[in-house]
Amino acid sequence: MNDNGLERIWGNCLEFIKDNVSQTVYNSWFADIKALKLQDKELTIQVPSPFVYEYLEANYLGILKMAITRQIGEGAQLMYSVVTDKGNDIKAEYKSVNHTLDSYKEQQVLSNRTPGVLDAPKVQDLDPMLNPNYNFDTFIEGVSNKLARTAAETVSQNPGYSTFNPLFIYGESGVGKTHIANAIGIKVKELFPSKRVLYVSTHLLFMQYADAVKHNSISDFINFYQTIDVLIIDDLQELETYVKTQNPLFHIFNHLHLNHKQLILTSDRPPKDIKSLEDRLLSRFKWGLVAELEKPDLELRKRILREKTRRDGISLPDDVIDYIAENVVDNARDLEGAIVSLMAYSTTFNRDIDISLAKTILEKCSLIEEKPLTIDEIVQRVCDYFKVDSKLLQTKSRKREIVQARQVSMFLAKKYLDYSTSQIGATIGGRDHATVLHALNVVRNQLEIDRSFKEDMSEIEGSLSL
Repeated sequence: MNDNGLERIWGNCLEFIKDNVSQTVYNSWFADIKALKLQDKELTIQVPSPFVYEYLEANYLGILKMAITRQIGEGAQLMYSVVTDKGNDIKAEYKSVNHTLDSYKEQQVLSNRTPGVLDAPKVQDLDPMLNPNYNFDTFIEGVSNKLARTAAETVSQNPGYSTFNPLFIYGESGVGKTHIANAIGIKVKELFPSKRVLYVSTHLLFMQYADAVKHNSISDFINFYQTIDVLIIDDLQELETYVKTQNPLFHIFNHLHLNHKQLILTSDRPPKDIKSLEDRLLSRFKWGLVAELEKPDLELRKRILREKTRRDGISLPDDVIDYIAENVVDNARDLEGAIVSLMAYSTTFNRDIDISLAKTILEKCSLIEEKPLTIDEIVQRVCDYFKVDSKLLQTKSRKREIVQARQVSMFLAKKYLDYSTSQIGATIGGRDHATVLHALNVVRNQLEIDRSFKEDMSEIEGSLSL
């Protein structure tokens, strides 16, 4: 195959992968992979180190094979060309483990084909579609998720008969909704092996319903779901898109609830904020408990990082753990992405993981939370530069260095913040707007005639988190 055709095929594979993994995972593990050749349905890709090869095989083989099979067809094979000595350009070739795609549950979730769960009448024939890695042992508890965690454990001990039925868990992406919902299903299967447990996304539910409409078997669709003992529906906010699915879902819900079957529902927002949701469904979602999973606080973020590194056999300095926890604040998924990125760069480039590398990687992966600039930060940066106590700016002192720091702070506050001169004066020293206007003129004039002062200002502005 010519280079253009190979490049197109691999480009399509990468697009599929990018759509199904986080941006951090894609940048860390897939972005630098190159396709070398395609021969007799065997695609050879080049990876930068044996570590990357082993990590892909252990964690992302399913999605790699799905992407390749979509482009090359059934029977596609994967071969790795692994750089073992970068200095001497020595490579080794490894054949991917010869799994069939059917052994991966990811296929059922990511592809457009509807899994045949409707054809599984017996308990032992029904795949619950649960991720075994998402269990209570791997779910780190903190203040932000304690309510949801406690309710989830209660439900798993007595499914269908606790007051938390349905259990509706909501929160932003990456805070652990899917994890805790799967953990309930796994615990139920451990305690009650005979119960029919099923995890399904709202998208997949709609695909099954669409198939049922197409084949005139809506009653079979509803009857199947009415046999489930513990039904877990993820990403319920997608009901906004799949409005037609709400009517059969209502009948399924009523039947399961009436017969003491357990429902676990997750969404990125509370029921009342799901647009186009029918009132009769909304009222039923509120019958049990609506629990929010909040963003992890600082202490929980540190615990998540320590547990992740412990499980992966990695040792990170405390200052690196602290730096990541203080700057990656949105969710656990980004925290784990930061660790994955550090591992990849450390191994590929043979660098120790230290605070310098952590800063570089987090900035490169856009994981650092942008913090808005404040007057307090401006004042502190200016005072640090001129080596004066920031508290003195609030006094009536007329010492030259304090006046200069006060005027520069006012100038920068006006330049970078949407504050009036009166607001700036009130915050910095309790001055009136006329004093601030005078300070602005003084600084502007000095910038025009004093090169040394202009360099000072440039350094101060460079230290601000703009």
